[in-house]
Amino acid sequence: MTSSDAEIRLLNDARAWAAQDPDPVTSTSLLELIRLVENGVPAARQELEDSFRGTLQFGTAGLRAALGPGPNRMNRVVVRRAAAGLADFLLSSVGESSPGTRPRAVVGYDARHNSDIFAEETAAIFTAAGIETFLMPAALPTPLLAFAVRALECDGGVMVTASHNPPRDNGYKVYLGRHAMPENGNGAQIVAPYDATIAARINAVGPLDSIALAPSGWTVLDGSLAADYERSTAALAMPGEFPARDLSIVLTPLHGVGGGTALAVLNAAGFKDITLVAEQAEPDPDFPTVSFPNPEEPGALDLALESAERLGADIVIANDPDADRAAVAAKDPDTGAWRMLRGDEVGALLGAHVAARIAVGKGKDDGAEEGAQGVFANSIVSSRLLARIATAAGYAHQETLTGFKWISRVPGLVYGYEEALGYCVAPDLVRDKDGISAALLIAELAAAAKADGKTVFDTLDELYLQHGLHASDQLSIRVADLGLLDAMMNRLRVSPPETFGSSAVEVYTDLAEGSGQLPPTDGLLYVTRDLTRVIIRPSGTEPKLKCYLEVIQHVGSAAELPAARQSARAALDEVLRGVSEALGL
Repeated sequence: MTSSDAEIRLLNDARAWAAQDPDPVTSTSLLELIRLVENGVPAARQELEDSFRGTLQFGTAGLRAALGPGPNRMNRVVVRRAAAGLADFLLSSVGESSPGTRPRAVVGYDARHNSDIFAEETAAIFTAAGIETFLMPAALPTPLLAFAVRALECDGGVMVTASHNPPRDNGYKVYLGRHAMPENGNGAQIVAPYDATIAARINAVGPLDSIALAPSGWTVLDGSLAADYERSTAALAMPGEFPARDLSIVLTPLHGVGGGTALAVLNAAGFKDITLVAEQAEPDPDFPTVSFPNPEEPGALDLALESAERLGADIVIANDPDADRAAVAAKDPDTGAWRMLRGDEVGALLGAHVAARIAVGKGKDDGAEEGAQGVFANSIVSSRLLARIATAAGYAHQETLTGFKWISRVPGLVYGYEEALGYCVAPDLVRDKDGISAALLIAELAAAAKADGKTVFDTLDELYLQHGLHASDQLSIRVADLGLLDAMMNRLRVSPPETFGSSAVEVYTDLAEGSGQLPPTDGLLYVTRDLTRVIIRPSGTEPKLKCYLEVIQHVGSAAELPAARQSARAALDEVLRGVSEALGL
């Protein structure tokens, strides 16, 4: 096909899409893009090619992409097809597992552009297909949708959100429950092979005009379900053994949908000294005060930290825009400066706090299926400190693949986390990461530390004295060509590093081979003689190679901690150089 033929086909495909598009906004923008391409504008040609470069693929994260026209973007055509395919899957799977049962599904949405439209059309398609459907009454956090799947005994759940992605993105996250996924994981995100099965159903959907949308018939939920979530989550707070509530909190939802819910939960649990960052308190799909609405990104917490410094607050808590993750910042007593804690640091603090709560009877067996033993879990790329905390407390520990779709499925789960600021502290309520219940327990442990004249950093140091100082870092390498990721991984497989830092590699595991503990995944794990660990894997959501590093320093006394921190940082820097060399950077 010549360049001219390719352009004619591209323009014809675009005109056909515009003709069927039910959204006048995307249809008009597409026609304007066609006009610009015909006038020879290179940027328009590139945008049109990318919009029609294949079909947006449905995977374990559902769908997520930039908003816009075309099959490779998030829009009403793509969402209608996804909803129709998912409806077909729910009808089939529930019919097989429980003949005669009418499937039930609940649909939620955040405050991003078009989220409410995508959610309502999903509800209309589910209803037309014969599914009993519930629609959230407003833009609400993702954990509330996950809660609703279990509370309403649904077979499926859809959350329209792009979480902490840039403003131009939106997404479609799928949960399964009850009869649709009867094995352990009721109310959890989908995993393989469900993703492939649903994708096949979506691909089999006929022409757009064959998808029926009911004019009505679904149930718009009232405020009682959100109230149930707030009440159940607030009830996690310790009434007696950890009664401290003297804590000054600066809270920001980063222009997302979690502010009102988080504030209500914290207030109900007794935390009254809370200041919302005014500029970021209300949902705003354009995220005007941050360049990237991800609490991990530099600058995202600047306004919150300024407020905390001005008010003399004890702690900053931030949720990402859909409130399924939580970030924590506090003033480091060593430097006198505010800093955000790493996900692994918060993960260890929460793990120790959950263990302490269980020891005094609060939270005992939370999340554990009947008859199961409590298990602590974290993703394989997260710190090994939680395993030591769990063992010391007499609990089992399990590592999983990256993502809460795996962590949430651990039988008997009591607490789970991943280093990317995701924490599950009450799996009996929400079988997913939940930044609001995590915020409550973070506030609880910080208040308990303050009551004892300590900070969260002092509590961390106590863990390091008991289990060793665990220090972690990351290296992310963004690439323009996805083929470079394969090339870098192949380079490491062909010529595996023999040392990292000054320590010889003693354990080398190709995670692609799988094991009795972990399904196969593209990644490489190295452990050296001094217990330094390096994991290298391609990102599942971005064109990045991600490298996770951890070193462990033995600490004999509190007086040794400053030197141990310096030694750990130097060791991490040396390992970072070694990883870069191994990758040929």
